[in-house]
Amino acid sequence: MAEHPSSKREGSLEAPTRHALDWTKPEFYDQDALDGELERVFDHCHGCRRCVSLCDAFPTLFDLVDESPTLEVDGVKKEDYAKVVDECFLCDLCYQTKCPYIPPHPWNIDFPHLMLRAKATQFKKGERKISHRLISNTGLTGKLGSIPVISQAMNAGNRSKTARKLMEKTLDLHRDAHLPEFHTDTLRRRNKARQPLDETAQEAGPTRGKAALFTTCYCNVNEPDIGDDLVAVFEHNGIPVRLTAKEKCCGMPKLEQGDLETVDKYKRANIPEMVRLIDGGWDIVAAIPSCVLMFKQELPLMYPDDADVQKVKQHIFDPFEYLAHRNKEGLMNLEFTQSLGKLAWHVPCHQRVQNIGPKTRQVLELVPDTEIHTIERCSGHDGTYGVRKGTYEKSRKLASAVVKRVQRLAVDYLVSDCPMAATQIAEGLDLKHGETNPLTLLRKAYGI
Repeated sequence: MAEHPSSKREGSLEAPTRHALDWTKPEFYDQDALDGELERVFDHCHGCRRCVSLCDAFPTLFDLVDESPTLEVDGVKKEDYAKVVDECFLCDLCYQTKCPYIPPHPWNIDFPHLMLRAKATQFKKGERKISHRLISNTGLTGKLGSIPVISQAMNAGNRSKTARKLMEKTLDLHRDAHLPEFHTDTLRRRNKARQPLDETAQEAGPTRGKAALFTTCYCNVNEPDIGDDLVAVFEHNGIPVRLTAKEKCCGMPKLEQGDLETVDKYKRANIPEMVRLIDGGWDIVAAIPSCVLMFKQELPLMYPDDADVQKVKQHIFDPFEYLAHRNKEGLMNLEFTQSLGKLAWHVPCHQRVQNIGPKTRQVLELVPDTEIHTIERCSGHDGTYGVRKGTYEKSRKLASAVVKRVQRLAVDYLVSDCPMAATQIAEGLDLKHGETNPLTLLRKAYGI
């Protein structure tokens, strides 16, 4: 076969594109075809090595190549490919920020979606650990964690050295990893009788001025105060807020395990409710970047021909993205009562790859006498990666660069739009203030 005329050029000169995920086709799970594609992509990655500073998937791959008898990918055992797959976060940063060979370049490299295909194939064959399936079931743990007696037992177990040793053996949860608290006074219970502000909605750019909050598993059960802060800030800006009437997990934890059938199950529960709200004039917001990304990118790539999925993609927003659109049209409340001083803003990977720009920074900069230092480095958490026995130490190592940066800055606050990333970073710091979510800080700046 003749070589493509542009295959030797360095990088792509065209705007990047991304192909849909053909996850419903049987050949998607064909092991021989998968191994062939893994070898092809690994060979290009080995020859480039630009992504070595990202997650541990790339150093793992390069070490396998460098220790092989041929010093090339063909010297790596096929069964060792799984070692690379297990280290991938599916954060998309290699695709979005590093790789020069993404489509439409003829090499057609989409490393994270190839890793997803490999994880999905492992899941189909029953090769993913049962313990990982359990800890990624945030819907189940959240439901149990919201029951009063069970919640107390789960929180006590998370703090018990004896229980943590047992969890390490049975659930692969590292005994030293931070596990979130569970709350019986969930965000949905707090807002069960919520009535939105009786205000006329004002459009601003793509926003329509009324927001339905997808609470997310984490904000509903683990950190409901973040959801309260979002509601308070939005209403202070004249934006009526209501909660979605019902919801399931966004599906990101299951996507990261390759459990695409469960992702489909959650999608069929969430999308109709979101579309009902959108058709009623509501936009959708969520306070967890991973959840927004799921509806803004991953589900649309899994269901490119589903009009409802594509509609949700157009109407779901990061909270600060939403506020930035309002501010651009002169509709944001700029009456702040106090400054925030010097703060470090860690940008979560799943927010960076939404391609919305530094909206959190842009909004927080509106607060007078506030100095913001942006940190665009991975926190190393990535949901389950930061708590599992086999990856906890690597996770802490990845976080250390961010921790050192915050220490050098000597800031008043550390914030991250991802509460799990914020906790991961704060674990190695002696902070002046405990608030670590930018919505909480914005509410504080308003004095509400």
